[in-house]
Amino acid sequence: MDEYLLKRIRTEAKAIFRESLRPVNPYGAVKNFVRIENDQLILGKDGEDQDTLDLKQFDRISLVGGGKATAPMAKAMEALLGDRIHMGMINVKYGFTETLSVTRIVEAGHPLPDENGVKGTESIMNFLAKANNKDLIISLISGGGSALLCQPARGISLGEKQTLTGMLLDCGAGIDEINAVRKHISAAKGGQMARAAFPATVVNLMLSDVVGDKMDVIASGPFVPDSSTFEDALGILRKYDLKSIPGSIVQRLEDGAQGRIPDTPKEGAPVFLYVSNIIVGSNILALEAAEKKAGELGYDTLILSSLIEGETRDVARVHCAIAREICRSGRPIGKPACIISGGETTVTMRGNGLGGRNQEFCLTSAVEIAGLPEKMVVLSGGTDGNDGPTDAAGAVVDPYTVERGRKAGVSAVDFLNNNDAYHFFEKTEDLLMTGPTNTNVMDVRFLLIR
Repeated sequence: MDEYLLKRIRTEAKAIFRESLRPVNPYGAVKNFVRIENDQLILGKDGEDQDTLDLKQFDRISLVGGGKATAPMAKAMEALLGDRIHMGMINVKYGFTETLSVTRIVEAGHPLPDENGVKGTESIMNFLAKANNKDLIISLISGGGSALLCQPARGISLGEKQTLTGMLLDCGAGIDEINAVRKHISAAKGGQMARAAFPATVVNLMLSDVVGDKMDVIASGPFVPDSSTFEDALGILRKYDLKSIPGSIVQRLEDGAQGRIPDTPKEGAPVFLYVSNIIVGSNILALEAAEKKAGELGYDTLILSSLIEGETRDVARVHCAIAREICRSGRPIGKPACIISGGETTVTMRGNGLGGRNQEFCLTSAVEIAGLPEKMVVLSGGTDGNDGPTDAAGAVVDPYTVERGRKAGVSAVDFLNNNDAYHFFEKTEDLLMTGPTNTNVMDVRFLLIR
């Protein structure tokens, strides 16, 4: 084993990961899409279609929002608007903060909602309900907003919502499915913030953490028309055969499906007449930055897709099969090679260990490439710096990771079967630790082969 070369590749993988975060820095992303000239708020990137709002027509300009990346987004808007801002209220994950001048930050629970998130959301909704046609609302939304903007619908308790959220996270449901259910047991999601704010003008700036950048799925679309229904939500619960669902939730979904409760607002509803929805950052931007950095380091590069979903272990095996093909035949690209992908996979919990989808991807990959003679490194990381309920962003593995684990007294296969990648990588010192990045555009994965 050429330890120096392998250490170099691991260092390069981490450098590529850091570079992938640069263009999706929330502060810069907002500044790329919003600027002010002579009291005109200009929305859109230079050289592309742009919209303009005359700030003089509004009596008040306010900031609201929620998500892991919302604090630096608010900081950018405060830098742009200065003392024009009347007030601001945002909900962020614990620790994902900034020093802001006007905007009040509420730190709250994620991925499971908590009482702080409920109180912060109630304050935002109460403010929106008082807005009128002389108000301009700047909404700042990013990944994590579904848990952070979490006021339950009437008749449902926070504990009941937490129970169902945990069940959905554990059963392998996709983010689209989880959010379809969340919208219909919540008071703010699925266009309901737009309904509360009408007839105010709303500019909704979103940092996407959703495969395909589907606006109604990002943070469960608080200002976006909802394409899902109460019947869809019931269908998702049946699909995953979830048991012991709180009765109040079942009752609300059944009442809604039978028309006894108004559904979330749909495309064409009047409440969206004065709402502009803009995506300011997404996963593909991170992948393109990674591609450029890998090229500078001498790698031939290939972006597979920014839209990858599916069971994490299956996705990892496919990636490793591509890596083995490169080693065997030089297809689809030759060495030195960097395979890049993004998206968001799902983990079906079979054990009771600790980890996240990125760590599960890497532990599966470690088993798949164990013992290969090639100098190969696999990195998978969450762009937000947190993978599942852990303090790691993901992990970095190579063909010798499984052997390092064996020498440390742990079995990669046993820990994988228990969904306990975190504790395995603690032993092998392969965890990717970044701390909160204050951004969130799903996951990025790199396979480096020299």
